[in-house]
Amino acid sequence: MLIDTSHPCWTDFRDLLAQLSAESFPDAAALNRLIPPGLVNREGKPVRFAPAVNLPGVDYEKHIFETGEVSTREDNWHDLFNALVWCRLPRMKAAMNALHYEHLGSEKDGRRGSLRDALTLLDESGVLVVSKNRKVLQALAARDWRRAFCRHRPDWIEDLRVIVCGHALLEKFLRPYKAITAHALLLQIDESNSGPAGEIPLHRIDSWVARNLQPGRLLNSPADLSPLPLMGIPGWWGAQDQDEAFYADRSVFRIPPANYHPAPVREACERVSNFLT
Repeated sequence: MLIDTSHPCWTDFRDLLAQLSAESFPDAAALNRLIPPGLVNREGKPVRFAPAVNLPGVDYEKHIFETGEVSTREDNWHDLFNALVWCRLPRMKAAMNALHYEHLGSEKDGRRGSLRDALTLLDESGVLVVSKNRKVLQALAARDWRRAFCRHRPDWIEDLRVIVCGHALLEKFLRPYKAITAHALLLQIDESNSGPAGEIPLHRIDSWVARNLQPGRLLNSPADLSPLPLMGIPGWWGAQDQDEAFYADRSVFRIPPANYHPAPVREACERVSNFLT
């Protein structure tokens, strides 16, 4: 496999990728060896990756909830990265699957509804942006790109943490391009903390999001997710300097429409010390 794991998007997946053979594309059996011990879905079923060829015609989310089997296509990057996210954010993925299952019967005219649309966006193209600094999160929500990326540039190094949870996003980073855009869930932790967001173990963030990923709290509709041009993040685009001219590219860093309503900044209401315990 040829993946440039030096890019920051792979930060939370490097150790998993290192466990996979470079000689051949990993099959479901190889991916199952990466699963954290004791991983179960919300129905208590052990999660396992199963060859898609053995599961023809299954309802994807329904089958995962009822059996724990995640249909995984052979030699398929999209499904490989989905498996990696299951291994890194297992509680969040299980919570998303349970919500999909719970709302399967609420579809009208073949439409999934706003909650399932939001879940799909987060699952395919989502990132979690975690920070103490509410101002930079609000700048991102307002699409004030110069303020978010230039004025607050030191915060990206000192405090902000970006966790890729969208497996379709990871697939795009096989051939990165400047306009890659995520749907971001913006999370503010307690400002009184002395430690940066980067000190929070990933499994703690996973657990907190999973506990709060329910209607009326973190996610209700696609409007709760904020567009985020990922290559604007300091250090994420090495093909040219991230200077004023870089951020002036309106094909990437788009000006919001006049009637634009920023996505909410959700308060995690947790101290870093609480996440660490």
